[in-house]
Amino acid sequence: MGIASEFKTFMMRGNVVDLAVGVVIGGAFGKIVTSLVDNIIMPPIGLVTGGVDFSSLVLKLPKIDPVKPQVVISYGLFINTVIQFLIIGAAIFLVVKAINKLMPPPPPVVVAEPGPTQEALLSDILAELKKQNAAK
Repeated sequence: MGIASEFKTFMMRGNVVDLAVGVVIGGAFGKIVTSLVDNIIMPPIGLVTGGVDFSSLVLKLPKIDPVKPQVVISYGLFINTVIQFLIIGAAIFLVVKAINKLMPPPPPVVVAEPGPTQEALLSDILAELKKQNAAK
């Protein structure tokens, strides 16, 4: 079997195709959530917090070299990213919860009764051997 046919077999497996579809849909869903957070959720939060635009919140570090641009820590963008992560996590949780409701319940677990212990079996064997020796 050549490399090309092995690669084709590998790529046509259900898991690889499902993963590829999941990655593409996940990327698109991420863009939707980013837009939701940046354009719909954060403006009212900024309004409630006194007109603060979280995406513009930065911490300016001391300028060392006057020729180089100012270095900033964009913690506002980090806050937006954390909110996006929480929304994606909640959405995935709700989807998984809905799928689990659609799945049939697992069959009940049948618990087998415990068998005799090793000591009990050895004692039965010993009794049987004594009976055989007594009959001789």
